Amino acid sequence: MRFVAIGLLSVVLVFGAASGARPNVVLVITDDQGYGDLACHGHPYLKTPHLDALYAESTVLEDFHVSPTCSPTRASLMTGRWSNRTGVWHTLMGRHLLRETELTLGNYFAADYATGLFGKWHLGDNLPYRPEDRGFEEVFRHGGGGVGQTPDFWDNAYLDGSYWNNGRVVPAVGYCTDVFFERANDFIRDAVGRGEPFFAYISTNAPHKPFHSPRVYSDLYSDLPITGDQQSFFGMITNIDENVGKTRQLLEDLGVAENTIFIFMTDNGSVIGHTVFNLFGSDSPPLAA
Repeated sequence: MRFVAIGLLSVVLVFGAASGARPNVVLVITDDQGYGDLACHGHPYLKTPHLDALYAESTVLEDFHVSPTCSPTRASLMTGRWSNRTGVWHTLMGRHLLRETELTLGNYFAADYATGLFGKWHLGDNLPYRPEDRGFEEVFRHGGGGVGQTPDFWDNAYLDGSYWNNGRVVPAVGYCTDVFFERANDFIRDAVGRGEPFFAYISTNAPHKPFHSPRVYSDLYSDLPITGDQQSFFGMITNIDENVGKTRQLLEDLGVAENTIFIFMTDNGSVIGHTVFNLFGSDSPPLAA
C-alpha cells in the first residue's frame, strides 16, 4: 500500500520533472471485486474489454496486498501507512475513522492540484473525518460503507439516489456507478478547462452487495447456470468496465491522456464471484464452456 500512496507521489514528481508538466492522476478503486473477477485475469465469462485493454498497456503489480475489508484498505491507500497505525482496523463502530492527524493523498495533492472524490469514502462521515476535511475540494459521495447502509441518506437506493455533494444532500438521476463516474468526468473537464492538473479518486460502491445491476448488464450473463445475485455481480463489474472506458476516452478527447496516470485496483477479495471462478482455486470449478 505504501507504494500507491507514497510511490504515486514520487512517480508524479519524477514524471513532472522529466516532462515539464505535472501529470494528472485518476485512481479507480472498486469494492469487493476479487482478483479473479476480470477477464484479463483469466475469467472465462466476465466481459471487461476496457479493463482488459488498460491491463494490456499498463505496468502490473504482481505482489500487491490489500486489507481484508474496506476501510483499512482505504486508510492505507490514502496515507501510505499500515492501517492500524491510522486508527482504522474495521468498517464500523468508530473503527473506520481515519485519525484527523493523518495526511491523505487529497492533502498532498491539494497544494497544486484540483482534487475530487467520487463514490465511497468510508473513513468517516462527520467533521473532521469527511473527505472535504482531508484535502478533497470536490466531493460527491454516499455515506458509510455502501449505498443504503445506516450512515447513508435515508432509504437510499442504487438507482436515482441522493448523495452528499460538498456537504449538501443532492438528488441524482441514474445508476450509482454511472452517476459517480459522470460527476468525476465533469470534474475532469472543469480542471482541464482551467488548465489545472487534477487528482480524481473514483471509488465505486459496486460490486459490493446488495447486488443491483441494470438489466442490460446482468442479462449478459443470464444464459449461465448461476444465481441471480451472481449475474448481477458480474453485471455490476461490466458496468464499471464500461465507465472506465468512457473516462479513458474522455481523457483522449481532452488531449490529456498522455499526461495522465490511470490506476485501477480493488479493495479486497471477491464476495461471490469466486464461487464461479477464482484464479487461486475455487469453492467450485468453473462452469463448462
